[in-house]
Amino acid sequence: MSWDKTVIAVVAGDAREQEIARCALRAGAGVRAYGFPWPEGGIEGVYHASDAADALKGADFALFPIPGITAEGALFAPKCPEKIIPTREMLAGMNKPGHIILGWADANLKGHCEALGITLHEYEWDVDLMLLRGPAIVEGVLKVIIENTDITIHKANVLLVGQGTIGSLLTHTLVGLGAHVHVAARNPVQRAAAHAAGAEALTLEEMPGFLPRVDIVIGSVPKRLLQRDMLRQLPKHALLVDVAAPPGTIDREAAGELGLKAVWARGMGSRAPITVGRSQWTGISRRIEGIWEQAS
Repeated sequence: MSWDKTVIAVVAGDAREQEIARCALRAGAGVRAYGFPWPEGGIEGVYHASDAADALKGADFALFPIPGITAEGALFAPKCPEKIIPTREMLAGMNKPGHIILGWADANLKGHCEALGITLHEYEWDVDLMLLRGPAIVEGVLKVIIENTDITIHKANVLLVGQGTIGSLLTHTLVGLGAHVHVAARNPVQRAAAHAAGAEALTLEEMPGFLPRVDIVIGSVPKRLLQRDMLRQLPKHALLVDVAAPPGTIDREAAGELGLKAVWARGMGSRAPITVGRSQWTGISRRIEGIWEQAS
């Protein structure tokens, strides 16, 4: 295989996918696109499909968004007028063997791909790509906090739940901005890293005792750790920002019912679509080349 003999479908997403499509085209691939914001004047050389099935027709690789799939099974496509829910019929037009590269897949998509002989490649948790898009995510989270609070980040009491790749970047940034950062994490090495970064470290068991003093909560763990009973302990002015993959760290429905402001801050990498699109393409292109090597 080579780039000039490869057809790539870029389906769903946001402005990042515009840049990914341009990068794929520059690499020499044929590119078909649908479901992300189409720029005025189009993207020269990229086929703008009439729907997702048309984009996928004849594709060797399909690129779906990092933020993945909603609870109802739709691909992340905030500006698309329709919900793009992958069906067997939609995927059946891909070339065989086909490959789909995306953040993460749900059971519905996995079932269709297994039936059609399409291989899924999930990279939501790949550390290299997280780090490449991490600065844009951090900047996006800061934007959300600033737009939704009446206090400064400086001197605010911030509780950060989780200390993975994105969580650790947030810790360093918030400490640098002068926030009083407390990090709750199960892993003792992660707690030690938070301590070394200048934050106060808590176990998950210690977290409830700190909640009444919190101004801002940021969840970065893809597991519901902040349920209704804990949310009741937060002051009414507290802002909750969930950046984790589904189902998220925070029970956002319960937060709303309790009168708390909760923001589902997925897709924060879209804050700098050109930078993040190019960084995503570096990882995607490596994976495509790796697939070719395994097949040869």
